[in-house]
Order: sequence, then structure tokens, then C-alpha cells
Amino acid sequence: MEPTYSLEHLTLIGCSAPELVYTAARAGYDAVSLRLIPMGVEGEFACHPSNRDMMRATRNALAETGLRVHAVELARILAEVEPEAYEPALAVAAELGARHVISSAWTQRRDDRDLIVDRFGRICDLAARYGQRVALEFPCFSRLRTLDEAADIVRAADRPNGGILIDTIYAHFSHLDPAALDALPADWFQFIHVADVPAPVPETRDGMVHIARDDRLYPGEGAFDFTALVDHLPPVVYAIELPNLKRVAELGHEEHARRCLRAAQAVLGGGPRTVPYQQTPGRPVSAHGQTMS
Repeated sequence: MEPTYSLEHLTLIGCSAPELVYTAARAGYDAVSLRLIPMGVEGEFACHPSNRDMMRATRNALAETGLRVHAVELARILAEVEPEAYEPALAVAAELGARHVISSAWTQRRDDRDLIVDRFGRICDLAARYGQRVALEFPCFSRLRTLDEAADIVRAADRPNGGILIDTIYAHFSHLDPAALDALPADWFQFIHVADVPAPVPETRDGMVHIARDDRLYPGEGAFDFTALVDHLPPVVYAIELPNLKRVAELGHEEHARRCLRAAQAVLGGGPRTVPYQQTPGRPVSAHGQTMS
């Protein structure tokens, strides 16, 4: 079976949701993941689920291209935010077809395990109402920095729809041993974030943040051993999360997305969609997500 490739919103963070769908389709992807819970980071196009025009344009883009929404992000675990605040985004994401929710912990204390377990469990309960699974990620500059820490939370929350999201750059930063995955339930792993990374692990938090948000590499350009990781995973969706500001500026959104996909396919297998999508001439998508006639 051919692997499924999804384009993550962070790769083209300046795109509206419908723009991302059309760009992904032209570049040859099977799916997209949408950031419907904005974080307010620099360069982010805020795609609020309450924006009915944008959500309507997104539905139209999905119907026209045949792509699907794979996941929605980011349901952050924060001491000051109740998980129920994310329900509107999860509900809209479910209407768009998303079956996965991405979560990560950004609390400030190191003694708040019980709070994180509670918050993650409640996010899982919300997602379950919409037939969604929740994947807990462990960015190495967040509260949960390793596979072991993430696994501890998922295990303690004990929800049937809980699992873990491995991002290959955080696997590299945290010196993850792929063999450690063998001791964890296979169904915890439904998809991974794909990008390559330089060999030296940054010594500072700022260095990690810079690579993670602005300077990831195409698969095969860096030091990550994708084969070693995949050999210890069940079949998963390959979700390409590869922001690189310099390359987007040089190549544009579509060509950067296309090169991300081709590089990933060269390393992980698979080929382009059988029938590439060609957008109807004269129907561009505005910056606000509206299809213009």
C-alpha cells in the first residue's frame, strides 16, 4: 500500500486553510493538517473556526481537490486554559473530516504531572465525542521533552484514543532510541512529523526553537535516520512539517511544498498522486480564504 502524505500547516504557516488545501493538492499530497487553534506566532495566518467564510472556502477546496483533513492543532496543555475551550475547533475539524488532534504541554512548572494528566485526559474525552484520537507531542523545549515523559502522561491518562506523536527533529534532539518504541502500544502511533535536521544538537533552547520553526531540512539533507525509526513503527501517515523561511522566500509556497514531498518520498517511499490536481483557471483563492469568481 502506498503511504499517505499530509502537508502540515506549520510548513506554510502564512497560508489560509483553503490556500493550504489547494497548494497541497497541486504539489501532490493526499491530505493536510490545519491549525484551527492559532498560537499567535510570527507569520501565522490565524485560521479561526468561527470564520464561516473561511471554513466554507475550506470545505469547497477539499471537495474540489479530493484531499482530506488529517489532523488539527494545537490543543496546548496550559495551566490557565481549560481544555473545553478547544471544543469549537475540534467540532469544526471533525466536520472537515479530521480524525486526529495534536496536543503538547506548555506549562511552566516541573511538578505539575497531575495537572498535565488531567488536561490531556479531558482533551481526549472531548475528542472522543467527535471520533478523534489525540496525539501527544514532545517538543524538546516544551514541558514534556522526551518519549518517556510523553508515554508516562498517555499511560496515566489511560484513554483509549490517546497516543503519541513523534516529530523526527525532536527525536533527534532528544537522542531517542527507536528500539524504545517496541515496548509501547503500536496503536499509540498513527502518524509522524517528518523533517530532517543538522547533526549537531543545539545547545540552547533558542537554537532548538530556531530550527523547529524556521530552518528544518528536506529529508535526506541532514543527519536523521528515518529507516531506523520507521522499522520500529507500525504503518503510519507521513505528515510533513518542514518550515524553512529561506526556502519559502526563494521558491514560493507551492514549490517548497513539492520539494518537501519529493524528498520525503525518496527516503520513505511512495509516489505522486495518480491524478494531480489542477486548479480551475480564473478561480484564485484570496488571502482570506474566499474563492474568487
